Amino acid sequence: MPDIWTIDLSVAEWVLFLVAGVATGVINTLSGSGSLITLPIFVFVCGLPAPVANGTNRVGVVLQSAVGLGTYVKSGKSNFEGATWLVIPSVVGAIFGAAIAAKLDDETMNLVLGGLLIFMLIVLVAKPSRWIHEMPVEIQRNKHPLTVLAFFAIGVYGGFIQAGVGIFLLAGLVLISRYSLSSANGVKLLVVLMFGIPALGVFIWHGQVHMGYGLAMAIFQAFGAWIAVKWVVNFKNADVWIHRLLILMVAGAAVKFLW
Repeated sequence: MPDIWTIDLSVAEWVLFLVAGVATGVINTLSGSGSLITLPIFVFVCGLPAPVANGTNRVGVVLQSAVGLGTYVKSGKSNFEGATWLVIPSVVGAIFGAAIAAKLDDETMNLVLGGLLIFMLIVLVAKPSRWIHEMPVEIQRNKHPLTVLAFFAIGVYGGFIQAGVGIFLLAGLVLISRYSLSSANGVKLLVVLMFGIPALGVFIWHGQVHMGYGLAMAIFQAFGAWIAVKWVVNFKNADVWIHRLLILMVAGAAVKFLW
C-alpha cells in the first residue's frame, strides 16, 4: 500500500470529496448510511482495497461525530439522560466487531442487513407516531438486559462495517428508550464517537487506514455534521423531516445492500 499520507486527487475529484463529504456529514448526523457514499469513493476513486477503505472511513466518522456532538452540547438542547447504559455495550461490541471484520462473510452480512432494513422501512411507514413524539425518556429501559444486548449487537455491526449503523441506533433510541428523534441524534453521535475511536484504533493497528484520504474527507464530513446539527436545533419540525429522511435513506440502503 502507498504512503498513508499521500493524496493524489484531480480538481474534479477534490470537488467530489467536497460534495460527498458534506452530504455524508449531513446524512450521518440526521439519519445514517452516509458511509454508502464514502466507501465507494475510497475504493473506486482513491484505489484503496476494501478493508483499507473500511478502516479509512472511520476517520471521518469520528471527526464528524465529535463536531456534531460538540455543536449539540453548545446548543443547550442535548439530552444524554441514561445514555451511559447504551454507550458501554456499544463500545464493547464495536471493538469486537472491528477485530473480526476481515473474517466475516460480506455477502451474508449484506443479505441480513438488507432484510433488516426492509423490516425497518415497514416500521417507519406503518406507524410514524412511534418515531415522532415528545415523551419522557424511559431510563429504566436502557438498563434492561435485552436493551444492553441490542446495543452490543449494534456496536458489533458498527465496528464491522459502520454503514447503516446510525439507522439501527436511532431505532433503538427512539423505539426502546423513547428519545425524540432530535434528542436521539445527539445520543447517537455520542455512541458513535465513543465506539468509533477504539474501532479506528483497531484498524490503524492492522494497517488498514489511509490517513491522508481519511482526513481529507473527514474535514468536509465535519462541516456537514455542523450544518445538520444547526438545522436540527433551530428548526421547529425537525423530527418530521428527520423521519422522512430516514425513510428515504433506509429504502436506499436496503436496495444497495440487497443488490
